[in-house]
Amino acid sequence: MWHNTKITELLGIDYPILQGPFGGKLSTVELLAKVSNSGGLGGYGAYTLTPQEIYEIDKQIKKATDKPYNINLWVSDSDAPSDGVSDVLFEQTQQVFKPYFDERGIPFPEKPAPFKSRFENQVQVILDVKPKVFSFVFGVPSEDVLEQCRKNGIKTAGAATTLDEALFLEAAGVDMIVASGFESGGHRPSFLAPSEESIMGTFVLVQLIREKVKIPVVAAGGIANGRGIAAALLLGADAVQVGTAFLACDESAALPVHRKMLFSDAAKYTTLTRAYTGRLGRGLRNRLTKEIAGKEKSVLPFPLQTTLMSPLRTASIDQEKWDMILFWSGQIAPILKHTKAEVLMQSLIEQTSAIMK
Repeated sequence: MWHNTKITELLGIDYPILQGPFGGKLSTVELLAKVSNSGGLGGYGAYTLTPQEIYEIDKQIKKATDKPYNINLWVSDSDAPSDGVSDVLFEQTQQVFKPYFDERGIPFPEKPAPFKSRFENQVQVILDVKPKVFSFVFGVPSEDVLEQCRKNGIKTAGAATTLDEALFLEAAGVDMIVASGFESGGHRPSFLAPSEESIMGTFVLVQLIREKVKIPVVAAGGIANGRGIAAALLLGADAVQVGTAFLACDESAALPVHRKMLFSDAAKYTTLTRAYTGRLGRGLRNRLTKEIAGKEKSVLPFPLQTTLMSPLRTASIDQEKWDMILFWSGQIAPILKHTKAEVLMQSLIEQTSAIMK
């Protein structure tokens, strides 16, 4: 049967369907539980949370499901210098972005304070609460962390955007690789080379990795129905990770207007941009992404750009100026059909079963 793969065996799940673990507080316990209780692997993106918040979320997850689930963190959660950014760069940033703040009638923020990484404290929570899967992006945890995961029975999944990254992850001893194609919504989780140099489609990436690595591979990016799942499995993937289709479901924490836009004509037009966070990510094209194109040198490093843009996002939501907000989306959004996670899961399973017969 198509759903009996190395990954379903490894994780103890019924179907090789993983829900993308959305960061930016877009994940919910409800969505995770719907997916896990339907036989897949629900995921929760926790990189913006404090250690205590992760503890509390995990308690809620364990009440909502007794099935396997995944918690995701960012290994590298800052690109900024330890002492912050220079006044020269901040002045350049102000010149480019201040007009948008002026339009919204809000003051331009002060220079963001230096950021201290939270990963070390966050990962300790993972070791304490012991989810079935610990997935990570933007790098690889230390050898000690990976060894503790093995001792605690936590399966590890690292994201790769190139073959080199996949080989690096395998050599480090992770249990499975998430092959993240450039079709994916959200951030490009590259870590060995700049994201702009790590732009490869999912199905090419899956085939390259499958040829060179022995550990299981998860195809991520451009998959939202049974045809996509069947294609990924036939090309050598052991599972798929579905992001945008689950983000569009009512159970996600995306704004109602965000979910609505994923089912609109706007979903046909996505772009890769650093304008909102400082790291390259794919979302729906808007006025700001168009006007900032070519001015990336004036963008602050992650996550200081996120801090800078937060008041603009809040004001734009309050004033319903949607062309100023980046709504994350993958390129596959125009084919989305379902707004309920359980219905989406059922459709994915039924469609794949019919095709794979």
